[in-house]
Amino acid sequence: MTPELTPRGPVSAALLTALATDQHPESPAMRVVVDETERALAGADDLLTDEDLQLSLYIAYGLSYGDTVDADDEWEWDPQLVLARRRIERAVEAQLRERIPLDDLPEPDAESVAAYLFALTAEDGGPSLSRYIAKKATDEQAREFVIQRSIYTRKEADPHSWAIPRLTGRAKAALVEVQSDEYGGGRPQRIHAEIFGRTMRGLGLDDTYGAYADVVPAITLASFTTMSMFGLNRSLRGAIAGHLAAFEMTSSIPNRFYGNGFRRLGYDADVTDYYDEHVEADAVHEQIAGRDLAGGLAEQHPELLRDIVLGAKACLYVDGLAGAHMLQSWEAGRSSLRSREQVSA
Repeated sequence: MTPELTPRGPVSAALLTALATDQHPESPAMRVVVDETERALAGADDLLTDEDLQLSLYIAYGLSYGDTVDADDEWEWDPQLVLARRRIERAVEAQLRERIPLDDLPEPDAESVAAYLFALTAEDGGPSLSRYIAKKATDEQAREFVIQRSIYTRKEADPHSWAIPRLTGRAKAALVEVQSDEYGGGRPQRIHAEIFGRTMRGLGLDDTYGAYADVVPAITLASFTTMSMFGLNRSLRGAIAGHLAAFEMTSSIPNRFYGNGFRRLGYDADVTDYYDEHVEADAVHEQIAGRDLAGGLAEQHPELLRDIVLGAKACLYVDGLAGAHMLQSWEAGRSSLRSREQVSA
């Protein structure tokens, strides 16, 4: 059963209301969604932390992913819904481009791009969430971490897979190679999203996709919607390639810390298998994603270099904000999840 979502403002309320009706292109209920979106964007400041707009994007993308909201499948490409989604996407993309500096681009060859990305992802500008989990996190905080990450990880690899038909040659082959591992190499029980489901069950959590969507904050949703935006739009195919490269390059060592943290808290392989799997897998994936995917794409299409770097930096920026939210919440002695009052507001 698909978990029920609680609106976080006028846009998500109108969207959920419209999706509860039968789809038809001139739906008055979906026209309300477009109008509310325009009003919300006119008054929005920080789109990445806007609870209403991020939930609305999450719902809109969920129509393509499935298992997010109960709705007629025909809503996925409803003209008015796509119009509302694109207006939010354009605003989010513009804000990311405003915030992320792109004045230090490498040469558009595979080795230069890979070296640039490895140097970029090696920088550590703040406290480490993975080291906190390894050494300090309480059992409750570790469970919260898994809840926060479930929004992406129970759909792991899917946002980046949208790019497969949009690439050719070396870049396409590299992406397929990485994604094949993510999907278990032909073994359903080794699909990474399914391994993470076992981690959740080992912690006594509900592994139904979206079970915790109501309690995660906008910045957690933004981590998922940003990569979904990059993956679902062909015009941003450079950005999704750069995003995956940075994502893989910042995975292996942190996952070692996460696994150690859960072992410190007394959990066995039922919980740690997901993290241990990524220590070795992503050490290989980062090389393929950096050189053959991002670097290969830059060589083939130098005009996409700027977006490749945008995607990599956006990955670090948005995920960094999501991690910082968790750390700041815990160090202040409070939960990183939305409170009962916030959910019901």
